[in-house]
Amino acid sequence: MNLLKKLFGKKERTEISVNQSVKSSYVPQETTPIDEKFTFNFNKNGGKFLYCLTMDEVLETFFNILEENKIEEKDIFCINKQLAKKFNSNNFNFNTPNDKSFFLTTCESLIAINGSILFSSNQINEKKLNELPSKFIVFATTSQLTDTISEGMRKIKNQSKNLIPTNITTIKDFETEKEKDFMSYGSSSKNLYLLLLEDL
Repeated sequence: MNLLKKLFGKKERTEISVNQSVKSSYVPQETTPIDEKFTFNFNKNGGKFLYCLTMDEVLETFFNILEENKIEEKDIFCINKQLAKKFNSNNFNFNTPNDKSFFLTTCESLIAINGSILFSSNQINEKKLNELPSKFIVFATTSQLTDTISEGMRKIKNQSKNLIPTNITTIKDFETEKEKDFMSYGSSSKNLYLLLLEDL
């Protein structure tokens, strides 16, 4: 009997704990929901995120931003007159921004993977980012959330059919006071408020 034990050895039972996670390449990885990912990355980039359930809440929050920053409606620079109607105002500045201006705009997509915002000529015409005010108020909806920039670009292409907009760009840096490093050289920082309306 001892000889058999020596030849075959005593095999110890190994128990696998139920709590022990066995990672397999065939098991799908847990992914963070797109809205959580965007919120985390956007806040990390220095953006101010304001979630609203109704358009009334959006308007109330918008006027709180004006009050907090001591600005008047005439200091809101807006390219899109339809957007101005949504915000119940004819007092916005539709011509050229001044020193105190806040730029009120929509966007193409909210990019979750890096917390950036995708714009095109639909929102900013042919203006470069450094020609626009340093303070942005962006109105967007939850249906505009996309995981990556390429998904955002695909969305633009699908919505535009044959008239693809030009001047497509993203803003990812929302801390104007932050000291620049060589990686952010040439990028345009914007002090940005995001009014996000739930529409799903």
